[in-house]
Amino acid sequence: MFSLNYGDRRPLYQQITERFKELVLTGAMKEGDKIPSVRELAATLAINPNTIQRAYRELENQGYILSVPAKGSFVAPVKAANLPRLEELRRKLRELLRELRYTGETKENILGELEAIYSEEVTK
Repeated sequence: MFSLNYGDRRPLYQQITERFKELVLTGAMKEGDKIPSVRELAATLAINPNTIQRAYRELENQGYILSVPAKGSFVAPVKAANLPRLEELRRKLRELLRELRYTGETKENILGELEAIYSEEVTK
């Protein structure tokens, strides 16, 4: 499914979380896809199951996966993304916009870049 970079300074659970998000956001994993169990992924990556559990808990809190008792964990429906996550993303966007304005970028350039990025993402 993926590999970890043991030389990376980020904790392993964070690398797992980010990799799963990337798989979901790029469409490599679709809504309803079953994800490996904690034990399966821990064995595959040869790491402690608690690390996987922590990553899965984080992904569930952010609305990327759903855990179904006795069935496993699955990629969550898009609409399941929780409101706190949306607010966090909006906060990050505001921060980026402030920084771009500070560097002298014009509204037209920023909006043009957003349009270009959005178009790229939609066509993927």
